[in-house]
Amino acid sequence: MDSNPEVKTKKVGLVSHYFGTIGVAAIKLTDALKVGDRVKFVGATTDFEDMIASMQIDHVPVQKAAAGEEVGVRVREKVRDGDRVYVI
Repeated sequence: MDSNPEVKTKKVGLVSHYFGTIGVAAIKLTDALKVGDRVKFVGATTDFEDMIASMQIDHVPVQKAAAGEEVGVRVREKVRDGDRVYVI
């Protein structure tokens, strides 16, 4: 395992659903998230980094979202319900 003590991560939510046909993850936020953030998805079989290029709440584009909101973000790999999401 390659771990870098200089890299700081902060948990911002959990994947609540993955829409495979359109490659979008629904994320229930436990902390703030904004367009441009680099995130890491981690789960039993999931481990990759991505950048938040766009985000929507109820099909409306937003630039940022707060804890308690559920957002949709396009992801480059498959994620699974319950995967953890960290800002890096």
